[in-house]
Amino acid sequence: MSAVRGIRGANAVRANTRSAILQATRELLEAMVQVNGVQVDDIVSVFFTLTRDLDAEFPALAAREMGWTQVPLLCAQEIDVPGAMPRCLRVLMHVHTTRSAAEIRHVYLGETAALRPDLP
Repeated sequence: MSAVRGIRGANAVRANTRSAILQATRELLEAMVQVNGVQVDDIVSVFFTLTRDLDAEFPALAAREMGWTQVPLLCAQEIDVPGAMPRCLRVLMHVHTTRSAAEIRHVYLGETAALRPDLP
């Protein structure tokens, strides 16, 4: 039986440029769907946040460029917590899946793995 599950992910963005934001977003989205066996039609919605130091482009544009034209997408600014990781893109993707919550693989690329040291 299918359920709606959330998949979390994060990626560091190398610079506050349009190309860097789009590249980091594509890399993260591709990894999230690949490791979880997600098809575009399975995606319910995607919520993106960027740290305050990233404002050169909307990360949702990368998803649109990947062909995700029917997926509801939303971008927001992450809470500016003192000492938080800079230049960080975060994603919450809601998907229809037959996987259990324990089978979902959250994806933290590069230095963002430090945000979730509890994950394999």
